[in-house]
Amino acid sequence: MAPLWARIRSYDYRNLPRALWHSWRQSLQLRTVVISVVLSGLAIVIAGTYLLFSVSNDLFDSHVKQSLSAASRAEIVAQQIFDSADVTDRAEVQSVVSQATAAIRDASSSSWVAFYRVVGQQDSPLAPQNFTSPELSGPVISPALRESVQQGLGRQYWQSASVATSESQQPAVVVGSLVTIPGVGDYELYIGFDLSQAATTLDFTQRVLWISGLGLLILIGAIAWFVARLVVVPIRAAAQTSQHFAAGEFDERIPVQGEDVLATLAKSFNDMADSLQAQLRELSAISDVRERFVSDVSHELRTPLATMRLASDVVFENRKALAAPSRRSVELLHNQIGRFEELLTDLLEISRYDANTAIPQREPTNLVSLTEDVVTSMSSLAEGRGSRIEMHTPGGHCEADVDPRRVRRIIVNLVGNAVEHGEARPIRVEIDSTATAVAIVVEDSGVGMGQDEVTHIFERFWRGDPSRQRSLGGTGLGLAIAWEDARVHDGAIDVWAEAGRGARFRLTLPRTPGVPAGESPLSLEPVKAGDDA
Repeated sequence: MAPLWARIRSYDYRNLPRALWHSWRQSLQLRTVVISVVLSGLAIVIAGTYLLFSVSNDLFDSHVKQSLSAASRAEIVAQQIFDSADVTDRAEVQSVVSQATAAIRDASSSSWVAFYRVVGQQDSPLAPQNFTSPELSGPVISPALRESVQQGLGRQYWQSASVATSESQQPAVVVGSLVTIPGVGDYELYIGFDLSQAATTLDFTQRVLWISGLGLLILIGAIAWFVARLVVVPIRAAAQTSQHFAAGEFDERIPVQGEDVLATLAKSFNDMADSLQAQLRELSAISDVRERFVSDVSHELRTPLATMRLASDVVFENRKALAAPSRRSVELLHNQIGRFEELLTDLLEISRYDANTAIPQREPTNLVSLTEDVVTSMSSLAEGRGSRIEMHTPGGHCEADVDPRRVRRIIVNLVGNAVEHGEARPIRVEIDSTATAVAIVVEDSGVGMGQDEVTHIFERFWRGDPSRQRSLGGTGLGLAIAWEDARVHDGAIDVWAEAGRGARFRLTLPRTPGVPAGESPLSLEPVKAGDDA
């Protein structure tokens, strides 16, 4: 008990609205039950209020009718006593009034009686004094009721009232009428009827209605929970099976129970899963055949290609002994055989990515040293094109767990692309890092490209300007392979480019496998000259 109480006290209730909203959004069963209970509760409140109002009105009308009937009987009895009396002095009149009062109480079953001399009548020496029960004294009888009674001989008038008793305030009905005392004149007769029993009955009815409504609401909630569970459990099973199927567990199926709509849904899903699994097996078989075909073709091509390479090397080394047209043909043959070898290698690499068989061979690697090696090896090529490669390495000296062969290929492709399109201007290579990521940027100030061209830059065999010839060779697959190499490391290559201002390629790699790289250490857009400090 103590640990539970400690957990309750230590709970952060500020997160309660968020947790409730999260449960509301995720749980179909909760939404169904809450909506059912709320709508049912609203219906119960409306029906209960109407029923209570009807019962209250009917009960009150019934007691008013009983009160009027009892008052009418009492009035008749009193008038008969007054008419049959032969009085000659005031004492006899007072005795008759007392007798009539007792008869009124017996006939009406009420002890709340009041007699008032009608205002404006000439006083008679035999007229008795006004009489009223303590319960009807004060403002219980309203002036409006007295005015109506005084003007309505032979009629009854009534009003609701609150009567003070020795215990508490009691609801009541006061019925008024006129009676005539022979030789004396008219008197106002008021009889009060206690409605406390009716109020008690009404309170009991109200409690029963609300308690029954609350019980009915709880019962509706339980029924809604049970019914929603019957519906939601198969849907939840279907959702979980779909998630597993989407995650690659193609043997997952939804259990089929019954013959209802959910069972039909489960059968349809299972049939669809069987069809997809069969198609996936077929596609996998086709992929295996294609991969084997590419492997066999590459193997068969490498043997004659190696022979052609050796033969072309021999002829190429002795090209000076040939005539000018033959010498040019030998040089073209030698270059194209080399390009064919590169194209074959790139196609094999692309086929591995298409077949999802490319697995990086990770090892701790210093990317600054790796990049410096690439820049050193390509400096002479860049200088031959009139460009100078500048390196800036504020960070990135710590080792990262990557495949050095694939990362080297990415950098070679990016630097080679910058040399190709740099227009004999300086090329900037930057390396920086954070605790989770390493970024390498290769920036040139050459021809650049438009935003429409940027969206196609990593497509296979795509060229921004078809009329522009590759002066450094290449197969048209370099950037596509570089993008795949970055993706297999869970990294990314981003591009900024503007026509006439050059291009900026940013490679971002996570330092540790499985740990997201987060924000890149280097910005994608080039830094302005005033901000470079």
